[in-house]
Amino acid sequence: MFQLDPVLRRDSILVGNLSLCELRLINDAQFPWFILVPRRNNITEIYQLVDEDKQQLMAESCLLAETLHDAFTATKLNVAALGNQVPQLHIHHIVRYDTDSCWPGPIWGKFPAVPYDKEKLAEILQKVQVLLSDDLQLPSDEADLYY
Repeated sequence: MFQLDPVLRRDSILVGNLSLCELRLINDAQFPWFILVPRRNNITEIYQLVDEDKQQLMAESCLLAETLHDAFTATKLNVAALGNQVPQLHIHHIVRYDTDSCWPGPIWGKFPAVPYDKEKLAEILQKVQVLLSDDLQLPSDEADLYY
């Protein structure tokens, strides 16, 4: 059974499931920031996935990237798999604007996270869930939606 790293669980909100990955929203309202987490245990690097999963991860990442870029009218999308703090494989998809507080530098560690308020959280979740509705399975339990 798939186990999500406790840090990822603490810092993010489940948006829904794609074929391979959990799609999660990082709980920081300063940036539209999502992660894809392949539902595979004991994987820290992309090369460790079987070939079919590698291809599916790339397809899901490209789908998410295009959706976010268009939906949020991004200046740039930062897509990265770092894993220095949390070793479980997860791919960051961060919408960036040339007007954001960290532009053009990285966002990591610059400012403390600002959690979403309920209204803004509902708005961003609905936006992404609607746009990905053909590919995204929504959480079955409302409690799963938030943690």
